[in-house]
Amino acid sequence: MKEAVKQGLFGCIMGAIMSFLMNFFVLPLPSTVFGNAMGNAMSGVLSGFMGGFMGLLIYLRAKNKK
Repeated sequence: MKEAVKQGLFGCIMGAIMSFLMNFFVLPLPSTVFGNAMGNAMSGVLSGFMGGFMGLLIYLRAKNKK
């Protein structure tokens, strides 16, 4: 259980960094509400994918190490 929490935390941090970078550089403050909603949706998809993918990679590496 400890390993899953560590891996999830790392994936969460990577997802948050990806979301921040996406909102800050790629889609900075759109002028319309729709543009803002679409930017948040794309950021959420990318950060969720990054978090899950990084968590999976860390899990597989820890599993293969044992």
